[in-house]
Amino acid sequence: MAPRITVIGTGYLGATHAAAMAELGFEVLGLDVAPEKIGMLGRGKVPMYEPGLEELLRKHVAGLEGSTGRLRFTTSWEEVGEFGDVHFVCVNTPQKHGEYACDMSYVDAAFTSLAAVLHRPALVVGKSTVPVGSAARLARLLTGLAPAGEEVELAWNPEFLREGFAVRDTLHPDRIVVGIAGERGEKLLREVYAGPVGEGTPFVVTDYPTAELVKTAANSFLATKISFINAMAEVCEAADGDVVKLAEAIGHDDRIGKKFLRAGVGFGGGCLPKDIRAFMARAGELGVDQALTFLREVDSINMRRRAHMVELAREAVGGSFLGQRVAVLGATFKPDSDDVRDSPALNVAGQIHLQGGQVTVYDPKGMENARRLFPTLAYAESALEACRGARVVLHLTEWGEFRELDPEAIAVVAADPHIIDGRNTLDAAAWRNAGWTFRAMGRPRA
Repeated sequence: MAPRITVIGTGYLGATHAAAMAELGFEVLGLDVAPEKIGMLGRGKVPMYEPGLEELLRKHVAGLEGSTGRLRFTTSWEEVGEFGDVHFVCVNTPQKHGEYACDMSYVDAAFTSLAAVLHRPALVVGKSTVPVGSAARLARLLTGLAPAGEEVELAWNPEFLREGFAVRDTLHPDRIVVGIAGERGEKLLREVYAGPVGEGTPFVVTDYPTAELVKTAANSFLATKISFINAMAEVCEAADGDVVKLAEAIGHDDRIGKKFLRAGVGFGGGCLPKDIRAFMARAGELGVDQALTFLREVDSINMRRRAHMVELAREAVGGSFLGQRVAVLGATFKPDSDDVRDSPALNVAGQIHLQGGQVTVYDPKGMENARRLFPTLAYAESALEACRGARVVLHLTEWGEFRELDPEAIAVVAADPHIIDGRNTLDAAAWRNAGWTFRAMGRPRA
Protein backbone atom coordinates (compact mmCIF):
# COMPACT_ATOMS: atom_id res chain seq x y z
CA MET A 1 0.00 0.00 0.00
CA ALA A 2 1.27 3.50 -0.84
CA PRO A 3 2.54 5.51 2.13
CA ARG A 4 0.25 8.20 3.49
CA ILE A 5 1.82 11.62 3.65
CA THR A 6 1.49 14.56 6.01
CA VAL A 7 2.84 18.07 5.47
CA ILE A 8 3.64 20.15 8.57
CA GLY A 9 3.34 23.85 7.82
CA THR A 10 1.15 25.05 4.96
CA GLY A 11 2.81 28.26 3.88
CA TYR A 12 4.32 28.77 0.46
CA LEU A 13 6.45 25.60 0.58
CA GLY A 14 4.03 23.38 2.49
CA ALA A 15 0.86 24.20 0.55
CA THR A 16 2.65 23.60 -2.73
CA HIS A 17 4.20 20.34 -1.52
CA ALA A 18 0.89 19.04 -0.17
CA ALA A 19 -0.97 19.73 -3.42
CA ALA A 20 1.86 18.22 -5.48
CA MET A 21 1.92 15.04 -3.38
CA ALA A 22 -1.82 14.63 -3.96
CA GLU A 23 -1.24 15.17 -7.68
CA LEU A 24 1.32 12.36 -7.58
CA GLY A 25 -1.41 10.07 -6.26
CA PHE A 26 -0.86 10.04 -2.50
CA GLU A 27 -3.33 10.53 0.34
CA VAL A 28 -2.17 13.74 2.02
CA LEU A 29 -2.98 15.50 5.29
CA GLY A 30 -1.68 19.04 5.81
CA LEU A 31 -1.28 20.61 9.24
CA ASP A 32 -0.90 24.19 10.35
CA VAL A 33 -1.25 25.87 13.74
CA ALA A 34 -3.20 28.76 12.16
CA PRO A 35 -6.91 27.76 11.97
CA GLU A 36 -7.71 30.55 9.50
CA LYS A 37 -5.11 29.23 7.07
CA ILE A 38 -6.43 25.68 7.39
CA GLY A 39 -9.97 26.94 6.79
CA MET A 40 -8.89 28.76 3.65
CA LEU A 41 -7.00 25.77 2.25
CA GLY A 42 -9.93 23.51 3.06
CA ARG A 43 -12.06 25.68 0.77
CA GLY A 44 -9.54 25.34 -2.02
CA LYS A 45 -8.08 28.84 -1.54
CA VAL A 46 -4.40 29.66 -1.12
CA PRO A 47 -3.08 32.39 1.22
CA MET A 48 -0.52 33.56 -1.35
CA TYR A 49 -0.28 34.09 -5.09
CA GLU A 50 1.48 31.27 -6.92
CA PRO A 51 0.58 30.51 -10.54
CA GLY A 52 -1.24 27.17 -10.89
CA LEU A 53 -1.33 26.37 -7.18
CA GLU A 54 -4.98 27.14 -6.48
CA GLU A 55 -6.08 25.12 -9.51
CA LEU A 56 -3.99 22.17 -8.35
CA LEU A 57 -5.32 22.50 -4.81
CA ARG A 58 -8.95 22.54 -5.92
CA LYS A 59 -8.31 19.45 -8.00
CA HIS A 60 -7.60 17.40 -4.87
CA VAL A 61 -9.09 19.01 -1.71
CA ALA A 62 -11.70 16.74 -0.14
CA GLY A 63 -15.26 18.02 -0.26
CA LEU A 64 -14.90 20.17 -3.37
CA GLU A 65 -16.97 19.28 -6.40
CA GLY A 66 -15.03 17.18 -8.88
CA SER A 67 -11.95 16.77 -6.66
CA THR A 68 -10.09 13.51 -6.02
CA GLY A 69 -10.50 14.00 -2.26
CA ARG A 70 -6.90 12.97 -1.68
CA LEU A 71 -5.98 16.15 0.19
CA ARG A 72 -7.27 17.26 3.61
CA PHE A 73 -6.13 19.77 6.22
CA THR A 74 -6.16 19.80 10.03
CA THR A 75 -4.88 21.56 13.15
CA SER A 76 -4.68 18.29 15.11
CA TRP A 77 -1.25 16.81 15.82
CA GLU A 78 -2.89 13.60 17.02
CA GLU A 79 -4.62 13.18 13.66
CA VAL A 80 -1.32 13.72 11.88
CA GLY A 81 0.40 11.08 14.02
CA GLU A 82 -2.32 8.51 13.38
CA PHE A 83 -2.55 9.26 9.65
CA GLY A 84 0.97 9.56 8.33
CA ASP A 85 3.74 7.19 7.30
CA VAL A 86 5.91 9.97 5.87
CA HIS A 87 5.84 13.41 7.52
CA PHE A 88 7.28 16.38 5.60
CA VAL A 89 8.25 19.35 7.80
CA CYS A 90 7.95 22.58 5.76
CA VAL A 91 7.96 25.37 8.35
CA ASN A 92 9.73 28.70 8.02
CA THR A 93 13.29 29.49 9.16
CA PRO A 94 13.51 33.31 9.18
CA GLN A 95 16.55 35.38 10.06
CA LYS A 96 16.92 36.08 13.77
CA HIS A 97 16.05 39.65 14.71
CA GLY A 98 19.25 41.68 14.95
CA GLU A 99 21.47 38.76 13.90
CA TYR A 100 22.61 36.96 10.76
CA ALA A 101 21.78 33.54 12.20
CA CYS A 102 18.74 31.44 11.32
CA ASP A 103 15.79 31.29 13.74
CA MET A 104 15.17 27.59 14.33
CA SER A 105 12.32 28.03 16.82
CA TYR A 106 9.57 27.09 14.33
CA VAL A 107 11.40 23.97 13.20
CA ASP A 108 12.18 22.91 16.77
CA ALA A 109 8.56 23.44 17.83
CA ALA A 110 7.26 21.45 14.87
CA PHE A 111 9.61 18.52 15.50
CA THR A 112 8.81 18.51 19.22
CA SER A 113 5.05 18.50 18.64
CA LEU A 114 5.28 15.87 15.92
CA ALA A 115 7.54 13.56 17.90
CA ALA A 116 5.04 13.38 20.74
CA VAL A 117 2.38 11.77 18.48
CA LEU A 118 4.58 9.24 16.68
CA HIS A 119 3.50 5.91 18.19
CA ARG A 120 4.50 3.70 15.25
CA PRO A 121 7.28 3.50 12.64
CA ALA A 122 7.49 6.68 10.57
CA LEU A 123 9.81 8.69 8.35
CA VAL A 124 10.12 12.38 9.14
CA VAL A 125 11.47 14.43 6.23
CA GLY A 126 12.86 17.90 6.80
CA LYS A 127 12.44 20.31 3.89
CA SER A 128 13.10 23.60 5.68
CA THR A 129 16.38 25.43 5.00
CA VAL A 130 18.45 24.92 8.15
CA PRO A 131 22.04 25.44 9.34
CA VAL A 132 24.28 22.45 8.69
CA GLY A 133 24.28 20.16 11.71
CA SER A 134 20.59 20.66 12.47
CA ALA A 135 19.45 17.33 11.02
CA ALA A 136 21.66 15.25 13.31
CA ARG A 137 20.36 17.15 16.33
CA LEU A 138 16.75 16.80 15.22
CA ALA A 139 17.21 13.08 14.60
CA ARG A 140 18.27 12.69 18.23
CA LEU A 141 15.31 14.81 19.34
CA LEU A 142 12.89 12.58 17.42
CA THR A 143 14.13 9.29 18.80
CA GLY A 144 14.35 10.76 22.28
CA LEU A 145 10.80 12.16 22.37
CA ALA A 146 8.80 9.87 20.09
CA PRO A 147 6.96 6.98 21.78
CA ALA A 148 8.11 4.81 18.83
CA GLY A 149 11.73 5.67 19.61
CA GLU A 150 14.26 4.22 17.17
CA GLU A 151 11.48 3.25 14.76
CA VAL A 152 11.20 6.91 13.79
CA GLU A 153 13.76 7.80 11.13
CA LEU A 154 14.80 11.21 9.79
CA ALA A 155 15.68 12.22 6.24
CA TRP A 156 16.62 15.65 4.92
CA ASN A 157 15.16 16.66 1.55
CA PRO A 158 15.89 20.34 0.78
CA GLU A 159 13.51 22.28 -1.47
CA PHE A 160 14.62 24.19 -4.54
CA LEU A 161 11.42 26.00 -5.45
CA ARG A 162 11.38 29.22 -7.45
CA GLU A 163 8.48 31.50 -6.63
CA GLY A 164 6.34 31.75 -9.73
CA PHE A 165 7.35 28.22 -10.79
CA ALA A 166 6.78 26.31 -7.55
CA VAL A 167 4.20 23.84 -8.88
CA ARG A 168 6.38 22.89 -11.83
CA ASP A 169 9.51 22.70 -9.68
CA THR A 170 7.78 20.29 -7.26
CA LEU A 171 6.23 18.02 -9.87
CA HIS A 172 9.15 18.17 -12.31
CA PRO A 173 12.25 19.07 -10.25
CA ASP A 174 15.71 19.37 -11.79
CA ARG A 175 17.09 17.21 -8.97
CA ILE A 176 15.96 15.50 -5.77
CA VAL A 177 18.43 15.49 -2.89
CA VAL A 178 17.91 13.27 0.15
CA GLY A 179 20.14 13.08 3.19
CA ILE A 180 19.55 9.80 5.01
CA ALA A 181 20.92 7.67 7.84
CA GLY A 182 19.32 4.35 6.87
CA GLU A 183 18.07 2.31 3.93
CA ARG A 184 14.41 2.56 4.95
CA GLY A 185 14.37 6.33 4.45
CA GLU A 186 15.85 6.06 0.96
CA LYS A 187 13.38 3.32 -0.02
CA LEU A 188 10.37 5.33 1.13
CA LEU A 189 11.50 8.53 -0.57
CA ARG A 190 12.18 6.67 -3.82
CA GLU A 191 8.57 5.49 -3.63
CA VAL A 192 7.29 9.02 -2.91
CA TYR A 193 9.28 10.51 -5.79
CA ALA A 194 8.84 7.62 -8.23
CA GLY A 195 6.96 9.86 -10.67
CA PRO A 196 9.64 12.54 -11.14
CA VAL A 197 12.46 9.97 -11.00
CA GLY A 198 10.67 8.00 -13.71
CA GLU A 199 10.76 11.13 -15.89
CA GLY A 200 14.53 11.29 -15.49
CA THR A 201 14.97 13.58 -12.47
CA PRO A 202 18.32 12.75 -10.77
CA PHE A 203 17.92 11.27 -7.27
CA VAL A 204 20.98 12.24 -5.23
CA VAL A 205 21.54 10.37 -1.95
CA THR A 206 23.84 11.97 0.63
CA ASP A 207 24.48 12.17 4.34
CA TYR A 208 22.70 14.75 6.52
CA PRO A 209 25.34 17.53 6.41
CA THR A 210 25.74 17.42 2.64
CA ALA A 211 21.98 17.56 2.06
CA GLU A 212 21.73 20.58 4.37
CA LEU A 213 24.63 22.30 2.60
CA VAL A 214 23.26 21.76 -0.92
CA LYS A 215 20.48 24.34 -0.49
CA THR A 216 22.60 27.02 1.16
CA ALA A 217 25.45 26.44 -1.29
CA ALA A 218 23.08 26.71 -4.27
CA ASN A 219 21.51 29.93 -3.00
CA SER A 220 24.93 31.38 -2.19
CA PHE A 221 26.12 30.65 -5.72
CA LEU A 222 23.04 32.26 -7.28
CA ALA A 223 23.37 35.32 -5.04
CA THR A 224 27.05 35.58 -5.96
CA LYS A 225 26.23 35.44 -9.67
CA ILE A 226 23.65 38.22 -9.33
CA SER A 227 25.99 40.40 -7.30
CA PHE A 228 28.82 39.75 -9.74
CA ILE A 229 26.87 41.19 -12.68
CA ASN A 230 25.72 44.07 -10.49
CA ALA A 231 29.35 44.78 -9.60
CA MET A 232 30.06 44.80 -13.34
CA ALA A 233 27.19 47.28 -13.72
CA GLU A 234 28.98 49.62 -11.31
CA VAL A 235 32.14 49.35 -13.43
CA CYS A 236 30.17 49.83 -16.65
CA GLU A 237 28.63 53.04 -15.34
CA ALA A 238 32.07 54.37 -14.40
CA ALA A 239 33.64 53.26 -17.70
CA ASP A 240 30.69 54.18 -19.97
CA GLY A 241 30.05 50.53 -20.86
CA ASP A 242 26.83 48.52 -21.30
CA VAL A 243 26.27 45.78 -18.72
CA VAL A 244 23.50 44.13 -20.75
CA LYS A 245 25.81 43.60 -23.72
CA LEU A 246 28.57 42.54 -21.34
CA ALA A 247 26.28 39.91 -19.78
CA GLU A 248 25.20 38.70 -23.20
CA ALA A 249 28.80 38.26 -24.30
CA ILE A 250 30.05 36.39 -21.24
CA GLY A 251 26.83 34.36 -21.03
CA HIS A 252 27.67 32.61 -24.30
CA ASP A 253 30.50 30.89 -22.41
CA ASP A 254 29.04 27.53 -21.33
CA ARG A 255 31.09 27.67 -18.13
CA ILE A 256 29.28 30.87 -17.13
CA GLY A 257 25.82 30.66 -18.72
CA LYS A 258 23.21 33.37 -19.26
CA LYS A 259 20.94 32.80 -16.28
CA PHE A 260 21.05 35.18 -13.31
CA LEU A 261 23.17 37.69 -15.24
CA ARG A 262 20.60 40.51 -15.44
CA ALA A 263 21.91 43.58 -13.67
CA GLY A 264 19.48 45.73 -11.72
CA VAL A 265 18.41 46.65 -8.21
CA GLY A 266 19.43 43.24 -6.90
CA PHE A 267 17.84 40.25 -5.23
CA GLY A 268 15.40 40.06 -2.34
CA GLY A 269 12.69 37.70 -1.13
CA GLY A 270 12.45 35.31 1.77
CA CYS A 271 15.33 33.02 0.76
CA LEU A 272 18.52 34.41 -0.79
CA PRO A 273 19.23 37.31 1.61
CA LYS A 274 18.56 35.43 4.84
CA ASP A 275 20.11 32.17 3.59
CA ILE A 276 23.49 33.67 2.73
CA ARG A 277 23.56 35.50 6.07
CA ALA A 278 22.66 32.35 8.00
CA PHE A 279 25.35 30.46 6.05
CA MET A 280 27.96 33.02 7.10
CA ALA A 281 26.81 32.81 10.71
CA ARG A 282 27.01 29.02 10.73
CA ALA A 283 30.46 29.04 9.13
CA GLY A 284 31.60 31.26 11.98
CA GLU A 285 30.20 28.79 14.53
CA LEU A 286 32.11 26.01 12.79
CA GLY A 287 35.35 28.00 12.87
CA VAL A 288 35.58 28.43 9.08
CA ASP A 289 34.21 31.95 8.77
CA GLN A 290 37.01 32.95 6.35
CA ALA A 291 35.65 30.45 3.81
CA LEU A 292 32.55 32.60 3.35
CA THR A 293 33.80 36.14 3.84
CA PHE A 294 33.15 36.74 0.13
CA LEU A 295 29.41 36.48 0.90
CA ARG A 296 29.67 39.68 2.93
CA GLU A 297 30.68 41.51 -0.23
CA VAL A 298 27.91 39.72 -2.16
CA ASP A 299 25.42 41.06 0.38
CA SER A 300 27.02 44.51 0.35
CA ILE A 301 26.90 44.80 -3.47
CA ASN A 302 23.25 43.77 -3.40
CA MET A 303 22.30 46.44 -0.88
CA ARG A 304 24.34 49.10 -2.73
CA ARG A 305 22.14 48.64 -5.79
CA ARG A 306 19.12 49.86 -3.86
CA ALA A 307 20.99 52.92 -2.63
CA HIS A 308 22.21 53.61 -6.17
CA MET A 309 18.65 53.56 -7.50
CA VAL A 310 17.68 56.12 -4.87
CA GLU A 311 20.58 58.32 -6.00
CA LEU A 312 19.60 58.04 -9.66
CA ALA A 313 16.03 58.98 -8.79
CA ARG A 314 17.19 61.98 -6.71
CA GLU A 315 19.27 63.22 -9.63
CA ALA A 316 16.27 62.88 -11.94
CA VAL A 317 14.09 65.14 -9.77
CA GLY A 318 16.73 67.84 -9.39
CA GLY A 319 18.64 66.85 -6.25
CA SER A 320 15.94 66.68 -3.56
CA PHE A 321 12.87 64.50 -3.06
CA LEU A 322 11.03 67.04 -0.90
CA GLY A 323 7.55 67.48 -2.33
CA GLN A 324 8.41 65.52 -5.49
CA ARG A 325 6.06 62.83 -6.82
CA VAL A 326 7.76 59.52 -7.61
CA ALA A 327 6.07 56.52 -9.27
CA VAL A 328 7.32 53.03 -8.37
CA LEU A 329 6.29 50.22 -10.70
CA GLY A 330 6.60 47.03 -8.70
CA ALA A 331 6.32 46.01 -5.06
CA THR A 332 7.11 42.28 -5.05
CA PHE A 333 10.70 41.08 -5.04
CA LYS A 334 10.10 39.26 -8.34
CA PRO A 335 7.26 38.86 -10.87
CA ASP A 336 4.60 36.12 -10.73
CA SER A 337 4.47 36.35 -6.94
CA ASP A 338 2.82 38.44 -4.24
CA ASP A 339 5.87 38.11 -1.95
CA VAL A 340 7.20 41.46 -0.75
CA ARG A 341 9.70 40.12 1.80
CA ASP A 342 12.97 42.09 1.56
CA SER A 343 11.74 43.54 -1.73
CA PRO A 344 14.25 45.89 -3.40
CA ALA A 345 11.32 47.79 -4.94
CA LEU A 346 9.67 48.53 -1.60
CA ASN A 347 13.02 49.24 0.03
CA VAL A 348 13.74 51.91 -2.58
CA ALA A 349 10.20 53.30 -2.28
CA GLY A 350 10.54 53.47 1.50
CA GLN A 351 13.90 55.25 1.36
CA ILE A 352 12.55 57.88 -1.03
CA HIS A 353 9.47 58.37 1.15
CA LEU A 354 11.66 58.89 4.23
CA GLN A 355 13.57 61.57 2.32
CA GLY A 356 10.40 63.55 1.64
CA GLY A 357 9.26 62.07 -1.66
CA GLN A 358 5.57 61.51 -2.43
CA VAL A 359 5.77 57.89 -3.55
CA THR A 360 2.97 56.03 -5.32
CA VAL A 361 3.35 52.28 -5.87
CA TYR A 362 1.60 49.90 -8.24
CA ASP A 363 2.06 46.13 -8.49
CA PRO A 364 -0.17 43.57 -10.28
CA LYS A 365 -0.28 41.11 -7.34
CA GLY A 366 1.56 42.51 -4.32
CA MET A 367 -0.55 45.54 -3.34
CA GLU A 368 -2.22 44.03 -0.27
CA ASN A 369 1.03 42.71 1.19
CA ALA A 370 2.83 45.96 0.37
CA ARG A 371 0.17 48.03 2.15
CA ARG A 372 0.57 45.89 5.26
CA LEU A 373 4.34 46.34 5.27
CA PHE A 374 4.49 50.01 4.17
CA PRO A 375 1.14 51.59 5.08
CA THR A 376 2.49 55.14 4.75
CA LEU A 377 3.17 54.83 1.02
CA ALA A 378 0.50 55.73 -1.53
CA TYR A 379 -0.88 52.99 -3.80
CA ALA A 380 -2.58 53.19 -7.19
CA GLU A 381 -4.91 50.77 -8.94
CA SER A 382 -2.98 50.85 -12.21
CA ALA A 383 0.42 51.75 -13.59
CA LEU A 384 -1.12 54.73 -15.36
CA GLU A 385 -2.55 56.09 -12.09
CA ALA A 386 0.73 55.51 -10.26
CA CYS A 387 2.52 57.64 -12.86
CA ARG A 388 0.02 60.52 -12.74
CA GLY A 389 1.90 63.69 -11.81
CA ALA A 390 5.22 61.85 -11.30
CA ARG A 391 8.53 63.66 -11.78
CA VAL A 392 10.24 60.29 -12.30
CA VAL A 393 9.04 56.72 -12.90
CA LEU A 394 11.04 53.82 -11.42
CA HIS A 395 10.66 50.35 -12.94
CA LEU A 396 11.67 48.00 -10.11
CA THR A 397 9.92 44.63 -10.62
CA GLU A 398 10.03 43.02 -14.06
CA TRP A 399 6.35 42.18 -14.52
CA GLY A 400 5.35 41.49 -18.13
CA GLU A 401 2.62 44.09 -17.74
CA PHE A 402 5.23 46.81 -17.40
CA ARG A 403 7.04 45.77 -20.57
CA GLU A 404 3.75 46.21 -22.43
CA LEU A 405 3.08 49.76 -21.17
CA ASP A 406 2.46 52.46 -23.76
CA PRO A 407 5.16 55.13 -23.20
CA GLU A 408 3.08 57.76 -25.01
CA ALA A 409 0.05 57.16 -22.75
CA ILE A 410 2.22 57.35 -19.63
CA ALA A 411 3.83 60.57 -20.90
CA VAL A 412 0.41 62.24 -21.03
CA VAL A 413 -0.17 61.82 -17.27
CA ALA A 414 3.40 62.15 -15.92
CA ALA A 415 4.65 65.57 -14.83
CA ASP A 416 8.08 64.92 -16.37
CA PRO A 417 9.03 62.15 -18.82
CA HIS A 418 11.86 60.62 -16.77
CA ILE A 419 12.06 56.84 -16.36
CA ILE A 420 14.75 54.67 -14.74
CA ASP A 421 14.75 50.98 -15.61
CA GLY A 422 15.93 49.13 -12.53
CA ARG A 423 15.54 45.71 -14.16
CA ASN A 424 16.94 46.27 -17.65
CA THR A 425 13.89 44.80 -19.38
CA LEU A 426 12.20 47.85 -20.97
CA ASP A 427 12.62 48.88 -24.61
CA ALA A 428 14.79 51.98 -24.35
CA ALA A 429 14.17 53.03 -27.97
CA ALA A 430 10.40 52.90 -27.58
CA TRP A 431 10.47 55.09 -24.48
CA ARG A 432 12.91 57.59 -26.00
CA ASN A 433 10.88 57.80 -29.19
CA ALA A 434 7.90 58.78 -27.03
CA GLY A 435 9.90 61.67 -25.59
CA TRP A 436 11.18 60.10 -22.38
CA THR A 437 14.54 60.59 -20.74
CA PHE A 438 15.49 56.95 -20.25
CA ARG A 439 18.14 55.65 -17.85
CA ALA A 440 18.97 51.99 -17.12
CA MET A 441 21.24 50.65 -14.36
CA GLY A 442 24.69 49.78 -15.66
CA ARG A 443 23.92 51.29 -19.08
CA PRO A 444 24.79 55.00 -19.05
CA ARG A 445 24.50 55.25 -22.86
CA ALA A 446 21.67 52.75 -23.47
